[in-house]
Amino acid sequence: MSRQVPDSADETPLTAEEYAAVQAAVSTGAGRRIDGRPWTLNALFEAWKDLVEEVEEGYGWCAPELDNDLWCRTALAGVWRLLPPRVQALRRLELDELDARFRTATIPWPDPDENPRRWWERRIPRILEAERGEGRLRGWPMGWGMLPFPKPDEVTVVE
Repeated sequence: MSRQVPDSADETPLTAEEYAAVQAAVSTGAGRRIDGRPWTLNALFEAWKDLVEEVEEGYGWCAPELDNDLWCRTALAGVWRLLPPRVQALRRLELDELDARFRTATIPWPDPDENPRRWWERRIPRILEAERGEGRLRGWPMGWGMLPFPKPDEVTVVE
């Protein structure tokens, strides 16, 4: 089992009951990996951090792939409500910082009906990577033209 290290030396380590509650929350909210291994809270945070970094640098995949990649943030949302309050307090700053970075690296859909509970699903990376010479549909690179609006000016496509 992956143990979470407290953020500072003066914090009391999690109890066995808290670790069990975290493991149960992750099992309920995230299930298992494709290979059958269980997820850990740390692994979910790492997956979210990796995706945020990828979006910050320029997302090179298509819109449906981004929807798929966002599973880690959706899983964190499902797990979060089940975590013990002290674990939420220990990890809140980390989650808030990653969320803020994702918001900065993306723009919201022009649709005003954004679901505030799953806000990350209605955002577009500011930087999209595309193959040189690839066709465009309403300004979108290949794999993004299915979005129900033209490419916003705030989105840059780099080759």
